[in-house]
Amino acid sequence: MITEKIQKALNEQINKEFYSAYLYLSMAAHFESENYQGFAKWMRIQSDEEYMHMLKFYDYLLQTGSKVELEAIAKPANTWNSPKEIFEAAKGHEIFITNSINSIASLAQEENDFATLNFLNWFVQEQIEEVATVTTIVEQFNLIGDNKGALFMLDRELGNRQPAKI
Repeated sequence: MITEKIQKALNEQINKEFYSAYLYLSMAAHFESENYQGFAKWMRIQSDEEYMHMLKFYDYLLQTGSKVELEAIAKPANTWNSPKEIFEAAKGHEIFITNSINSIASLAQEENDFATLNFLNWFVQEQIEEVATVTTIVEQFNLIGDNKGALFMLDRELGNRQPAKI
């Protein structure tokens, strides 16, 4: 049902989503080691979301009779200089994932694969939310600067995050 080019791109996206989950889990571990429980919880939930995104791609490939080909997952970074730097890295990563999904959508359009294009629409919308959310957090870090009290409050606020219903 889908072309080899689309199958390859979707398998590559599975790897990127796995890496995303791994990266955010690494960020959560770093926050835990620095006693930022709220930031750690936020990143752990983000990791779980990325894993669920990976499963959506996995299931879609199987439902279309395509082959799932899992590849090695690259080792993520595991040290950063500040909480702000971590969220800036998360923002950069979400932009990378957005561009990747948009590229697959363009390919699906070129291949006249409307089923895959329809499938990807959910991800296109999800990425708008992902980038906007992490951009807001980075902007909050910019507002608080070096204020330790504000950093404590932001950590507490982000710790209130609840898992999304995917």
